[in-house]
Amino acid sequence: MAITSANQLELLQTAEAVAREKMIDPALVVEAMEESLARAAKSRYGSEMDIRVAIDRKTGRATFTRVRTVVEDDLLENYQAELTVAQAKQYMADPKVGDTFVEEVPPVEMGRIAAQSAKQVILQKVREAERDRQYEEFKDRAGTIINGVVKREEYGNVIVDVGRGEAILRRNEKIGREAYRPNDRIRCYIKDVRREQRGPQIFLSRTDPQFMAELFKMEVPEIYDGIIEIKAVARDPGSRAKIAVISYDNSIDPVGACVGMRGSRVQAVVNELQGEKIDIIPWNEDQPTFLVNALQPAEVTKVVLDEDAERIEVVVPDEQLSLAIGRRGQNVRLASQLTGLDIDIMTEAEESERRQKEFEERTKLFMDTLDLDEFFAQLLVSEGFTNLEEVAYVEQDELLVIDGVDESTAQELQMRAREFLEAQAKAALEHARELGVEDSLVEFEGLTPQMIEALAEDGVKSLEDFATCADWELAGGWTTVDGERVKDEGLLEKFDMSLDEAQHLVMTARVMLGWVDPTELEAEEDGDEDGDAVEEEAEA
Repeated sequence: MAITSANQLELLQTAEAVAREKMIDPALVVEAMEESLARAAKSRYGSEMDIRVAIDRKTGRATFTRVRTVVEDDLLENYQAELTVAQAKQYMADPKVGDTFVEEVPPVEMGRIAAQSAKQVILQKVREAERDRQYEEFKDRAGTIINGVVKREEYGNVIVDVGRGEAILRRNEKIGREAYRPNDRIRCYIKDVRREQRGPQIFLSRTDPQFMAELFKMEVPEIYDGIIEIKAVARDPGSRAKIAVISYDNSIDPVGACVGMRGSRVQAVVNELQGEKIDIIPWNEDQPTFLVNALQPAEVTKVVLDEDAERIEVVVPDEQLSLAIGRRGQNVRLASQLTGLDIDIMTEAEESERRQKEFEERTKLFMDTLDLDEFFAQLLVSEGFTNLEEVAYVEQDELLVIDGVDESTAQELQMRAREFLEAQAKAALEHARELGVEDSLVEFEGLTPQMIEALAEDGVKSLEDFATCADWELAGGWTTVDGERVKDEGLLEKFDMSLDEAQHLVMTARVMLGWVDPTELEAEEDGDEDGDAVEEEAEA
């Protein structure tokens, strides 16, 4: 067909019809038509020519032009699309490199093959525009709930019609043994929207903890309005869940608001989640208090928090142990997810046994090292002394408060403790030297002989070796492997060295060796102090 003989307005009418049907910008369809006509013209005039087509947006008239670019003489490669400066002078008054010479060429007759090719180009462009529109529409809806209709099921994955596109609910994102039939209505959480080669992929979920949070937001107006906030959610999909809430209005009970009149609000969420039991828990800034709430319905007798290790020990009455742990460890697992802490649960009997064991170990330590009888050693432990360093270097007044201890007895105790510690230090240093420790590490301030011995046993024998250590290698830490927190034992962890202390010692060693500029270290320390000050002001 020839463009000249066709109704020129028909192009624009076709573009508008396609744009309306696919809900995309008509300009994109016109651009696709221009590109397809340009391809057809190239097949007629020659593929090396730079043929361009412009369709008038009002009249529909298509203008075919040939474009040639001015290049330097030695760079002329394609004489069909390029001109030298000398050649351009016959067409242009003052040609410069980079200028373009545009001339109109006759419209082409589009044969059957060219028309088919043009149709393919237009369809491809329309498809791409449709995908872009779909992605732009859904990318900002990630993290929200969407209603859809089940279209089909493929290998356990459910394909859902979400209006202007399709989404996928994977098999592992369904609750329990949920089964869906075509045309069933379904409500899901948009977990992720990705732009991929085959078009935007919308991934749905019904097991994500945030799905439950969004359901509560829909059912509880106070959450939607921001009066009540959901602070944490933990789920065992289809079985049990815990949700922590806090109210910013003293007159509104967050738990009661989420439960609703006769449980109407929480029941609506439970029904959507296939009968999943939900514990609604008041959130508290104090972690031990929050944990006691999170372990409901079990009663907690005592909580011991280790902030550095992010672990917490919980003591419960003997008869409450199974309730606190829950079936297959479900209750304690959900409480751990909710609080972000590793939880060790023990009974009162187990805790009492452990404390008795610690008491006996400390008593034996004082009996063996200070040459005391059992009664006197037990007195020291009862007063809170846990190691020899405390006895050796504590203020003498703290020893005098113990029954039966006078000034001379206190001096004798401290002298024995110091002598034993000095003997230990001397033996540790001698062993370290036997292992080949260099003077540079022995003389380094901040390390005790026992620390030097522990380092030497692990192959750290010089200041250079020490400076290459990472802070977590010395102080220990925690890493997450396959979702499980794993303990990394530090070389000096048994000496109660913190990460901050380890970092300071390593950086000091690097400065002494000239590896780090001292001003950088000072700036870093100043930054830390400023950060601490800001935190203190914020807390105040």
